[in-house]
Amino acid sequence: MTAEVCLSPILVDQFDMRGKNVVIIDIFRATSCMVTGLCNEVDRIYPVASVEECLRLGGEGMIMAGERGGQKIEEFDIGNSPFDYLSEQVRSRRVAVTTTNGTQAINKSEDAYQIIIGAFLNLAATVNYLVRQDLDVILHCAGWKGTINLEDTLFAGAVLDSLGDRVQLKDDACQLARSLYRDHQDNLLGIAKQSGHAARLAKFGITRDIEFCMTQNTYDEVVVMRENYLSKL
Repeated sequence: MTAEVCLSPILVDQFDMRGKNVVIIDIFRATSCMVTGLCNEVDRIYPVASVEECLRLGGEGMIMAGERGGQKIEEFDIGNSPFDYLSEQVRSRRVAVTTTNGTQAINKSEDAYQIIIGAFLNLAATVNYLVRQDLDVILHCAGWKGTINLEDTLFAGAVLDSLGDRVQLKDDACQLARSLYRDHQDNLLGIAKQSGHAARLAKFGITRDIEFCMTQNTYDEVVVMRENYLSKL
């Protein structure tokens, strides 16, 4: 198995995703929300690029979820907090979601053999699935508006560290991500709280989201893309 790390969707054209598993990483907060929802009885999640498409699906009876710039979109039912996905409002429902970074990364990974949703919340389950699949993998970090961010890179490093000698690292971004994780693995929450994205979220008074998203292995499920929606494996 080989591994590559795409540190931002703006770099995605440098990667050939055909025949590979692509793990989408948006720790604060899209992929953490997706894993939380689908592991707590949300039926399906439809990730879409635009607010307009989300509103259209809302008109068909779906829950509308998402944010722009970290804040809930006014017309939507819920925002982009994992706690929104634990509410009775979304249980057994289909959710259409659009976010600043995460859903964009998903849409830019459509050439992948399979899209997998990555979060610290199901880190071990995701790694075990990659091992069973034994396909080359690209860890696609959503970043922030085209720039690299700390928490997504940390997760990429955690995956690579967990894979150990079962994976061949193909680029310097892999080395960077794994080294970052190894340097801070004993204080992941502390280093993640120093990130720019954490600072943006803290302005909205949702520090508990950050703490929740950095929790490891709360769930033992794998979340994948099936046609145009996400579900548990």
